[in-house]
Amino acid sequence: MPRYDSLHGTLPMLVLKILARRGRLHGYAITTHVEGMSSEVLRVEEGSLYPALHRMEEAGWVRARWRVTERKRRARLYEITPRGRRQLEAEEVRWRAVTSAVGHILKHA
Repeated sequence: MPRYDSLHGTLPMLVLKILARRGRLHGYAITTHVEGMSSEVLRVEEGSLYPALHRMEEAGWVRARWRVTERKRRARLYEITPRGRRQLEAEEVRWRAVTSAVGHILKHA
């Protein structure tokens, strides 16, 4: 199966969903969760993830803090905020409407 690295418009929703379910994660862990949960179909490039996380932090959807990991390395951990949870809910509603409309067209066109 091909891998798709264009997640334009869906990356924030996927990141928020993963953070809502998994709690605080660093960027690499977010990437591996997206790729693993999609059976390696979706790919998240660093050049897309970190700017998206920065925009999400500016919007107040995520909060980031530097922590020292078990391996004594500094990592920036991201967590979803209450505003991010509301945004995730809105994004999921929008996503369901879009995928339903696309499915309808594919079925009846």
